[in-house]
Amino acid sequence: MLKFARRLVGVLTLAVLSFRAVGSFLSWMEKQEDGPQNVWVDEDEFEDA
Repeated sequence: MLKFARRLVGVLTLAVLSFRAVGSFLSWMEKQEDGPQNVWVDEDEFEDA
C-alpha cells in the first residue's frame, strides 16, 4: 500500500510540474509575440533590386 501511495504522489507531482511547464512556455510565447519583431534580412536579395 505504501508503494502505491508513493507512486501516486510521484505521478501527481509529475503531472503538476508538466502543466506548469506548459503554462510557462505558453506565457513566454505570448510575451515574444508582443515585443518588437526582429526580422532576418537577406542582404543579397536587396542588391539585385
